[in-house]
Amino acid sequence: MRWALLIATIAGLVVAGWVIGSVGLVPIAEAAAGIGIGGFLLLVLYSLLVLGVLGYACFLLAPDLPPSRIALFTWSRTTREGATDVLPFSQFGGLVVGARTLVAGGLPGPLVYAAMIADMTTEMAAQLLFTLFGIAMLAVRLLDGGARAGDAVWPLALAGLAGATVIMAAFALLQRPVIGLAGRLGERLLPGSAMLARAVRGELDAIYRRPVHVCGGFLLNLLAWVASGAGAWIALRLMGVEISLAAVLTIESLVFTLRSVAFLVPGAIGLQEAAYVLLGPLFGLDPETAVALSLIKRARDIAIGLPALLLWQLGESRRLLAGNI
Repeated sequence: MRWALLIATIAGLVVAGWVIGSVGLVPIAEAAAGIGIGGFLLLVLYSLLVLGVLGYACFLLAPDLPPSRIALFTWSRTTREGATDVLPFSQFGGLVVGARTLVAGGLPGPLVYAAMIADMTTEMAAQLLFTLFGIAMLAVRLLDGGARAGDAVWPLALAGLAGATVIMAAFALLQRPVIGLAGRLGERLLPGSAMLARAVRGELDAIYRRPVHVCGGFLLNLLAWVASGAGAWIALRLMGVEISLAAVLTIESLVFTLRSVAFLVPGAIGLQEAAYVLLGPLFGLDPETAVALSLIKRARDIAIGLPALLLWQLGESRRLLAGNI
């Protein structure tokens, strides 16, 4: 896995370098500078609000917790996104950090793992709906005489949809059997793993017996996907770019899908930039602005994720020292 992540990272960096070199570093920098410091800070604040929605979506799924725990779930989502976007991990590393944050906050492990599994299920289901919107809008655009690049984009978009559908279906249908299998296999190395797996499955069953909360989690995750896409539209408007919200949501939905399918590539390095260059011109977004938008989003992720990870690591260190005293 380490070698796979290393190779994927190197390949992504090569693609990113090629995309930036092909478009031109100077025009990209000029386009990115249009957002200004004030605009960038506004984008960061907006993204923090979206993280709050995502945190509440996961909290809503966890049964019988007081409202005071919403802040902990929001913090967990922030550290999870920070680890995914900043550290050289795939999305798996971010999930581990997010779960650790909740457990360190005093929540029982089985509840944490079950809530995160259910949250990921509703999140992927919401993303699938968002992707279908993007596919439909892309089809309309191509039928209206989109650019020639549509010949290359359409198969890529359909492949992303197929990949997202397969991942979603596998995760939804196999989560209970996989939990049981992991418990049985882990019991050979770590006694008590089977009991933990049964506890997680029990918590998961309890979550799914509350359909209203599950539907609420789905709707909140869908709102977060749309809000995240709207964040890119806000960034473009702050850069002085006139483009419709529907066009940006279409681009973002497909970029998000490709990022999710390429989950082994840390931060979807290179793939995100290439996707913007392919999709942007179809909706009137020139390549320089498209790549600039991608880099601004990465800068925003670092501005949020790096301080969050530093604070998380400080808390982990304090707990470790307290345990040794």
